[in-house]
Amino acid sequence: MAPLLTLEDIRLRQAGRWLLDGLSLAIQPKDRLALVGRNGAGKSTLLRLLAGLIEPDAGRRIVSPRTRIALIEQEPDFSGFARLVDWALAGPDAPLPHALEAAAQRLEVDLARPCDEASGGERRRAALARALAQAPDLLLLDEPTNHLDIRAIARLETWLERFGGAFVVVSHDRAFLTRLTRACLWLDQGVLRRREVGFGGFEAWAEEVEAEAERAAARLDTRLGQETRWLARGVTARRRRNRGRLARLASLRAERRALLGARVGRPALGLATDERRARRVLEAEGVWLTHGGRVLVRDLSLEVLRGDRIGLVGPNGAGKTTLLRLLMGEIPPDRGQIHRAQGLVGITIDQQRRLLDPARRVRDVLCDGGDWLDVRGERRHARAYLKDFLFHPDVLDAPVGSLSGGERARLLLAREFARRASLLVLDEPTNDLDLETLDLLQEVVAEFDGTVLVASHDRDFLDRTVTMTLFLDGSGRVEVVAGGWSDLARQLGRDPWADAAAQPTGNGPVAVPRPTRSRPAAGAARAARAEGPRLGYREWRELERLPEAIARHEVRIAELERALADPALWTRERDRAEALARELEATRAALAADEERWLALAALAETAEAT
Repeated sequence: MAPLLTLEDIRLRQAGRWLLDGLSLAIQPKDRLALVGRNGAGKSTLLRLLAGLIEPDAGRRIVSPRTRIALIEQEPDFSGFARLVDWALAGPDAPLPHALEAAAQRLEVDLARPCDEASGGERRRAALARALAQAPDLLLLDEPTNHLDIRAIARLETWLERFGGAFVVVSHDRAFLTRLTRACLWLDQGVLRRREVGFGGFEAWAEEVEAEAERAAARLDTRLGQETRWLARGVTARRRRNRGRLARLASLRAERRALLGARVGRPALGLATDERRARRVLEAEGVWLTHGGRVLVRDLSLEVLRGDRIGLVGPNGAGKTTLLRLLMGEIPPDRGQIHRAQGLVGITIDQQRRLLDPARRVRDVLCDGGDWLDVRGERRHARAYLKDFLFHPDVLDAPVGSLSGGERARLLLAREFARRASLLVLDEPTNDLDLETLDLLQEVVAEFDGTVLVASHDRDFLDRTVTMTLFLDGSGRVEVVAGGWSDLARQLGRDPWADAAAQPTGNGPVAVPRPTRSRPAAGAARAARAEGPRLGYREWRELERLPEAIARHEVRIAELERALADPALWTRERDRAEALARELEATRAALAADEERWLALAALAETAEAT
């Protein structure tokens, strides 16, 4: 079957460097491709080139006859249009009105809304409706989940699963990519690599490539070799630290679950109450808040302790940002009281990124035009500090306007995290971030020694970072559960948006660490003693056998990934390749289930030893 679109030896120069250098790619009619790369690597530019909106400096772009291509850009330009429908029906490739209306109904967007009054989520859904109504053969999606709530993301996932054409997607949403993609494109330093495994296998592939780069760099004595070695070691070490932090997160969730359970049906002991008071950061008592005649918060009582990482989820418009402002003291409640610890100092990073003036230089934003800055009491040179946030040191004198959206978000993180604070407030922090920056953000959140409040629609990010989740259903009710997004769905015993077109998957929930024979954390053991039964004979036998089963899964996953890495397999034996890909997905799921079971049994085993 002929490719829908082919790029041959594409070269594109931007800002004095080759952004794309000898890039070749063929997109087949049924491809589901994740395009991965750092902020600034050229992912959005490559999508625009695939769409034919820009021309390369060298090479050829070949499109199969009658192929329809639709691009959803990261920041569509609505200027000059009165209403969303006017924008959606403009241009020579505009969809038919009835098709647009049907797509808008599926995505629940009012296209009669004035553009200057539309929220980011409404604009995003209008762009999706236009693209879907065009019935493309090839769909190009640049951060399609930005500004969407989890219900809208679930609807989009369902539509894309049924989509008969091909698509290429750039996204920071790991759960979205894991559910939908079958192959990965990795754009790095102008070079495009392809591997025929879905995004679930990307990190293992990336570690292989980075390990080889590290070995090659070790043989060099040049400055380039040192920089490459630093990069590879930094990324690999960060992934290893992520695994350890997930184990600690499981212990914190168990402790929080035990505390939440202790308040139901029986009084807490006096000593425990005194200890919690000493650690209390915020306490809401019977809080009500209305806005425009609508109840946003209804009779909320909540205790926030030092070290809590609290996620806020809910539909767009449910009041997540308003609740953050309420807890921070920016607006008063209509009824009830909020008590805050004395000396509470907060850092707020909001959706609008207001602090970043495009005309200012990076050094102006970071250190008021100088070379040095104070990082939580330690004097650091700005160039060295920028490396901690994955910037090349030479970016210090670049204007903010020259940075990509993700790089600007990363600069804001660097600026704000330099300050001392006891409370960190993040409002949709994952928008515009690449996957490596998300790893960095997770690392910073995990190592922050204060309390974190985060409003996010990123299911995987919530699963990897928070110890407690507040679910706002839009009626004013706030549900409080211990754990992240997957825990919310599990503890409620239902899909939080039961009428959504698809179940939010929980695909790619917490990637638990590889089991070892070490003892579980004390917090997990305390929760197990309070909540769970002791191990029986069968459980002990299961605990002994699980490490062997996990090892077999890991061996098989490595075998399958090696087999699927052969591009010829997909042209020579496509049916076998698809069967192996399905087996790989099932084996990864079995591995995750066995690892989670091992952690649960290990915590109970420690309970038995302690008693």
